[in-house]
Amino acid sequence: MQALIRYTQRIKHASAALIMMLSLLSAAFSANAEQMVAHGDYRIHYNAFNSSFIAPDVAAAYGIQRSKTKGLLNISVLQEQADGSTKPVSAVVQGDVTNLISQKQTLNFTAIKETGALYYIGEFGFTDDQVLRFNLQVQPDPNLPAYRIDFEQRFYID
Repeated sequence: MQALIRYTQRIKHASAALIMMLSLLSAAFSANAEQMVAHGDYRIHYNAFNSSFIAPDVAAAYGIQRSKTKGLLNISVLQEQADGSTKPVSAVVQGDVTNLISQKQTLNFTAIKETGALYYIGEFGFTDDQVLRFNLQVQPDPNLPAYRIDFEQRFYID
């Protein structure tokens, strides 16, 4: 029983650490360039980064592979409320990433749900000094077509 309590405490700690890390990364990337698109009352935030930025214990708790050549794409969808606040909402998230010689990787997203937060995380590989093109489809409302997000980003092995 004690082992279960310790395990549960580690998961809670890792969850809090992941939320904090994703929030900090979102803020850091937003400071450089706003990586958000607005469609109606939806705000879709996205950022891509090297998986080695995540602490080992947090990565292990969520089954995320840390590597100098693995990246993560983080997507969150917020819906604006009548009072101007936003709340996280679920969405169907699909996409792929392509390098400059047209080699494509399909992104498989995992939803990470926490109190007051919902993230979709997709993993991809890259080589040093590589430009990748991301093509995403995010559909928060099943009655409407998916929103398309396209962007490019250069990755380095750290």
